[in-house]
Amino acid sequence: MIIWMRFPEGRKKTLTLSYDDGVQQDKRLCEILDKYGIKCTFNLGGGQLAPDDGVKHWNLSVSDAKELFTKYGQDIAAHGYRHMNLSGISPAQMAYDMITDRAALEKEFDRSVRGMAYAYGAYNDKVVDMLRSCGFCYARTTRSTESFGLPSDWLKLDPTAHHNNPRLMELAKTFAEHEIRYGSAMFYLWGHSYEFDNNDNWNVIEEFCEYMSGRDDIWYASNTEIYEYVEAYNQLIWRADSSAVFNPTCRTLWFQKDGKTYSIASGETLKL
Repeated sequence: MIIWMRFPEGRKKTLTLSYDDGVQQDKRLCEILDKYGIKCTFNLGGGQLAPDDGVKHWNLSVSDAKELFTKYGQDIAAHGYRHMNLSGISPAQMAYDMITDRAALEKEFDRSVRGMAYAYGAYNDKVVDMLRSCGFCYARTTRSTESFGLPSDWLKLDPTAHHNNPRLMELAKTFAEHEIRYGSAMFYLWGHSYEFDNNDNWNVIEEFCEYMSGRDDIWYASNTEIYEYVEAYNQLIWRADSSAVFNPTCRTLWFQKDGKTYSIASGETLKL
């Protein structure tokens, strides 16, 4: 008897993107993502967003960011209020940077902010513990794995690849075309949208999104959506012999048992 988690509609795969800093180039990136139905989480430093003074800054202004990410239905997460190397500052500074960023973004965007991307990819165990204390549930590193597994620790969430990885399309084809026999798979792409201007390679993200889009077996989701789904799945209550399962969460969940896919609604007990 084998039981595997499945994503919404019984899918075995999910794709998510994560882009940092809240910069002007995010506007073009959002247009590309929207064209192909791809979801992304944009990581913002509340203290780094530009003032609403009518001048075009390198960073998005608060009002531009709110309009952009609301218009395209994209997710946001924290990136450190002052974009600091959290592993190199005192606990007090660390706590201030984390919680101030979260509070500022929640106030401006009127939504809960539960995720983060580590500025410079810098973190240690003290940073992780503080992040947890400040109410964060997941945090992305910059340590690309070139693999498709779900994290064992969501506060040390390693991406699959940066978009400048020379093997990007090879990895994409492996993910998209190979059958998933065991568990569930996630392709996690990260970067900074200004890099496409710096390297004159917007074709990279266009090609990636076009190739990965429109696939029935992939769930296109934000970082937060994937975290919340997996956490809900982990709350399923199974009988000792796996003959029945109860769903105490507020969402419908999917799983595969002995090769057959099931869905279980909120509050439902399903006998198998």
